[in-house]
Amino acid sequence: MGASKTDYFTEQQNQMATIAKALGHPARIAIIEHLLKVNACICSDIVDELPLAQPTVSQHLKELKNAGLIKGNIEGNSICYCIDEKTFQLLNGYFSNIVNTVTSQKCC
Repeated sequence: MGASKTDYFTEQQNQMATIAKALGHPARIAIIEHLLKVNACICSDIVDELPLAQPTVSQHLKELKNAGLIKGNIEGNSICYCIDEKTFQLLNGYFSNIVNTVTSQKCC
C-alpha cells in the first residue's frame, strides 16, 4: 500500500492542518470563545448559548476535542469542557514564528 499524502509532510505540518481544519467553522470558534468566557462548562450550557441543536454542538465539540483544542472531564452524567492550554501554546508559538518571520522580511 502506498504512502498517504500526509506522509509527505512533517508531524508539525499535519498537526497544524488538523487544528486549522477544526478551527475552520464559525460554530467552533463560538464554542471556543464561550469556553474562554466561562472557563469551563457542560454541553447543555453551550447548546443554550448557540443557535444549534444538541447533536450538532456535540459533533463540533468532538471535532475540537479530536484536534486537541479542548478537553473534557466527566462530571456525573455530563462532560465538563474547557480549553486545552497546551494546544493554544503550540498555536501561539507557531503563529508567533510566522509573524516574526513575515515582519522581518523585505518582499515585493
